[in-house]
Amino acid sequence: MTLALNQVNTIFLAVALLVLGTFFVKRFGFLQKFCIPAPVVGGLLFAIIATVLKATGLLQITLDTSLQSLFMLTFFTTIGLGASFKLVKLGGKLLVIYWIACGFLALMQNVIGVSLASLFGIHPLIGMMAGAVSMEGGHGAAGAFGQTLEDMGINSALSIGIAAATFGLVAGGLVGGPIVKYLVAKYDLKPTETEEVADGLEEKVESIKTDTFFLQVLMITFCMALGTYLGELFSTATGFVLPSYVGAMFVAVILRNIVDKFNPKAIDMKSINLIGDVTLGIFLSMALMSIKLWEVADLALPMLVIVFVQVVFIVLFGTFVLFRLLGKDYDAAVMVAGFTGHGLGATPNAMANMAAVTARFGPSRKAYLVVPIVGAFLIDVFGMPIIITTINLFK
Repeated sequence: MTLALNQVNTIFLAVALLVLGTFFVKRFGFLQKFCIPAPVVGGLLFAIIATVLKATGLLQITLDTSLQSLFMLTFFTTIGLGASFKLVKLGGKLLVIYWIACGFLALMQNVIGVSLASLFGIHPLIGMMAGAVSMEGGHGAAGAFGQTLEDMGINSALSIGIAAATFGLVAGGLVGGPIVKYLVAKYDLKPTETEEVADGLEEKVESIKTDTFFLQVLMITFCMALGTYLGELFSTATGFVLPSYVGAMFVAVILRNIVDKFNPKAIDMKSINLIGDVTLGIFLSMALMSIKLWEVADLALPMLVIVFVQVVFIVLFGTFVLFRLLGKDYDAAVMVAGFTGHGLGATPNAMANMAAVTARFGPSRKAYLVVPIVGAFLIDVFGMPIIITTINLFK
């Protein structure tokens, strides 16, 4: 028996699973502890149920996820519109060092993923899906690039990426605290601030107004339209695969910094973030609920090995290299906690790591300034080109 859901029913199901996931995250503390996203919880639950129904021969569910790419495109465009390079100046030298380290990490994560995949005799790009895409990129990038690779004929790319991102997210929440505890004890580190201070980046904002909201929608859709058009032109002219959402994101980065020069208040980040949160939630929910878990079984062991090596690498790099590059002080240790968080999972993971560390050992204003700026958008400036180049090298 087959149950075919149309476009509207699929969107309803995605939103319902997102709401259900939100309920479970609030209900079960361990999901909050490891910052597991609500759409991942709801989507994976449905994917498991669909797999069981198919395996027992009771029911096969087919979904119409044709609108998934639209939500994905919108989300990455909002990321680009958040990329104000004025914030880079606030971070100074430490931000630049941290940013470059994130770029190096993305490169090494792809090297590790591709190399180990080759050893296991599987497609190199499957290894990449357990590299920078799912580790530093998180569930958003895993869903986006996984779909891109599946469209190129690489089966199981989406499932592997989502699974690796989930394991990475949990690992990122587990290793950050112990690393800082080790560094604090070994070097007898002390915070330079006596009380927690605001990072100074957030401004008081009024409630969202309709005309302001539609101005943000206008800018987002403009970037989406121009970015996809330029991306298609680039791909046609060069033969180089450039996903549409990447072009839209970089057009949004350019637009944001042009607008900042003439009217900084035109960009309303409260509206932008709201649109980004909604579209990411629906996109991830659709991506998770449509994965075919039965396709992952044969690749489970190679994926787990690759993720384990990724975790070992980031722990060693953060502890023995990045900590020294950032100044070998308490602020550097807290930033390493953030680095492991979004280097294996996502920016909320990084913030959770730093919150746990600073609650125990003391505040670090520098860490709360640098890590969110790089993790929120600057990380993609290095990460996206590295991922796209890897795809084109091994396609």
